[in-house]
Amino acid sequence: MSKKIGILTGGGDCPGLNAVIRAVVRKSIRLDYQVIGLLQGWRGLMDYGLTEELNLDKVSGIIHRGGTILKTSRTNPFKEKDGVKRILEKKKSLGLSAVIAVGGEDTLSVASRLYQEEGMEVVGVPKTIDNDIWGTDYTFGFDTAINIAMEAIDRVHTTAESHNRVIVVEVMGRHTGWIAIEAGIAGGADFILIPEKPVDLDKVCDAICKRHARGRTFSVVVVAEGAKIAAQEDDKVEEVMVVQDEKLDAFGHVRLGGIGKVLATEIEKRTGYETRFVILGYIQRGGTPTAFDRMLGSRFGVAAVDLVNRGEFGKMVSLQGNEIVTVDLQEVLSKTKRIDDDLYAMAEVFFG
Repeated sequence: MSKKIGILTGGGDCPGLNAVIRAVVRKSIRLDYQVIGLLQGWRGLMDYGLTEELNLDKVSGIIHRGGTILKTSRTNPFKEKDGVKRILEKKKSLGLSAVIAVGGEDTLSVASRLYQEEGMEVVGVPKTIDNDIWGTDYTFGFDTAINIAMEAIDRVHTTAESHNRVIVVEVMGRHTGWIAIEAGIAGGADFILIPEKPVDLDKVCDAICKRHARGRTFSVVVVAEGAKIAAQEDDKVEEVMVVQDEKLDAFGHVRLGGIGKVLATEIEKRTGYETRFVILGYIQRGGTPTAFDRMLGSRFGVAAVDLVNRGEFGKMVSLQGNEIVTVDLQEVLSKTKRIDDDLYAMAEVFFG
């Protein structure tokens, strides 16, 4: 009797997820494993009726598609009534030998706890456009996101120049600046603001004014959604983060977004230059994945099944250099991969 592997995709969708699913099914068939798709993230392993068997027909022609054929959700079973108990019961009833969890920090944190606390056979695959998962050089979805953001910055440049405007482009990234840094440098941004470095509005406005003084009558500023504005309060400097909603999700996160509008208003008020803003939002994580993300997703999917086959659980597949290696989930979740001072110093060479 062949073994069964369950696979789920949790958290935010991103390009490359279907490449992972396809690779898991393809590799599993070679090892005579069955694959059960668990729909809507961890909810698919909690509630009945949210599963489907995956075969060659199901994964044919999906590698070029964005999103995930398994759907997704931000479900945290540790916050649901009897959530962990339901997961263990359903895993047993489905006859699953292991579960491959494809997701970012939140999805992988659930996988790690289930392994550590319940001994569940789980393997992690890192996915996020934010590229902030420690232990892997890149996550799939990131390359597509920065290329989309770069193209948007390219397009904004022409309007900014034509109208002699300052345009602020807000990109995703949550609490790290990977999208802002890489898309901003590649797109020729005149200033890049990231969560790792508090935003000094005086410094930004001064740089814009200096550009104008030397005849460059337009500027493009790229800002990560999680960037914090340094605000003077009496003798203290506080860091203020702009949010859409203070309400927390199942993993304790607020909804970020809106700093682009705040920044544009302040820049116009302080410099007198006409300023507009663009929030790229979900555009960054939708649509066709790049060749890099299709390849990385495929490599991760095959490697994840190899881990299951070897019985190495509680681990995550990762890319280090050009090699696919494994790291412990517990170690991965103890840190966040952030922009270091050297990379930001390199970006500053192109400011102004």
